[in-house]
Amino acid sequence: MLVCYACEDRSPWFVLAFAAACALGSVYGFLQGAWPFGVVEAIFAAVAVRRWSIKVRQG
Repeated sequence: MLVCYACEDRSPWFVLAFAAACALGSVYGFLQGAWPFGVVEAIFAAVAVRRWSIKVRQG
């Protein structure tokens, strides 16, 4: 997640990889029972997917 976040300026695919890592972190948080962490990671994933879609449209 951290590596993808650091490399976001290089390619929109790093933004999408960051979103996937956040989604996996969210699932882990919910499965572990730490639902506040799961909620925050889900929000991060949603924001990253939106940022990815904007970057892809811009070229």
